Amino acid sequence: MYAIVRAGGRQEKVSVGDVLIIDKVSGQAGDAVELTPLMVVDGTTVTTDGDALAKVKVSAEVVKAAKGPKIVIQKYKNKTGYKKRQGHRQPLTQVKITAIDA
Repeated sequence: MYAIVRAGGRQEKVSVGDVLIIDKVSGQAGDAVELTPLMVVDGTTVTTDGDALAKVKVSAEVVKAAKGPKIVIQKYKNKTGYKKRQGHRQPLTQVKITAIDA
């Protein structure tokens, strides 16, 4: 059994026990998080109906907070003495899928 869930603007394929990195969600390590299911596949049965999916719960546990890779932003203009360098690391959260209740 697996599910396609909405996780911070993206869709992720998850099953019980999977550990994935999603956009930052509030909560400390050990807190429970509910993810919105978009599709559930159980053997040969595929559920995509909105009313049926309202009854489905995908539970996850926050493992830890994380940061994405360093993105270096550099601007340069020739012959004017202008050079600017800055960086950015996107805040992320690592979660573990604990249950898919269909």
